[in-house]
Order: sequence, then structure tokens, then C-alpha cells
Amino acid sequence: MELSVKQYRRMASAATPKSKSLRDCTVAFGVGGAICILGQLMSDMYTMLGFSNDNASLLTSSSLVLLSAIATGLGVYDRLSRHAGAGSLVPITGFANAVVSPAIEFKSEGFIIGTAAKMFVIAGPVIVYGTTASVIAGLIYYFMSM
Repeated sequence: MELSVKQYRRMASAATPKSKSLRDCTVAFGVGGAICILGQLMSDMYTMLGFSNDNASLLTSSSLVLLSAIATGLGVYDRLSRHAGAGSLVPITGFANAVVSPAIEFKSEGFIIGTAAKMFVIAGPVIVYGTTASVIAGLIYYFMSM
């Protein structure tokens, strides 16, 4: 059976699922924004408790990483990611999830070979390349300011 181009397009169009891009983008934006609002509320709370702005920022980052790691361990973060998509990848919480997930997945292989080794599958390259990029940027800044 031979199909004309017009017939093929009609069949392909009927079989292709409809795009939910607007809904997906709206949900991602909302969830990402909610995570950022949570971070701002935490920062404000730490500041009201008497911490300096620098220490409040440090505590906020640490708290978001801890909450993300706990949520990943309990399976909550995965359910959130299924619905929120890219919105759950707000840098600090998404990174914490990316570090904890492989560690949990390989816990059956033991602490050293499994969890401890696999925890750095994602974090290792980020740390290495982030540190290298920082050193290079520092050297460029140093030599440019001479």
C-alpha cells in the first residue's frame, strides 16, 4: 500500500500526541518559583534569628541541600520531578538530588563500593570542572589586573 504525502501527514498527525508545552512550562515555573520562595523564606528566617546575611545565605543553602537529600531518600523528590519537570532542577536542590539518587540506587553494593563511590558519579565532574574553571578564572583575573 502506497501513501501519498498528504495521507501520510494526516495519519502521522492523528497518531502524534498533543503537546502540553504550555501546561508543562507553567507547572515548571510554578514549582521552581516555589522552591526559590522557600529559600527566600528560610534566608529571612535565619536573618530574623540574628545571623548575618552571609551566614543566613550559607544556612539557607545547607538547609535546601539537606531537605532535598531527605526528600530524595523518601522518594518525594522523584514524584515532584515527574510532575514539575525542569522546575525541580533549581540548581541547589537539583544538584542535591543528583548526588543522592545514585548513592541510594547503589546502596545494595555496600557503603564503600556502592553508596560512597556512586555518590560522586554526578558530583565528581561538577566539582572537578568547577574547581578547574575557578582556578582558570582566578588566574585570568590575576594576570589581567597586573
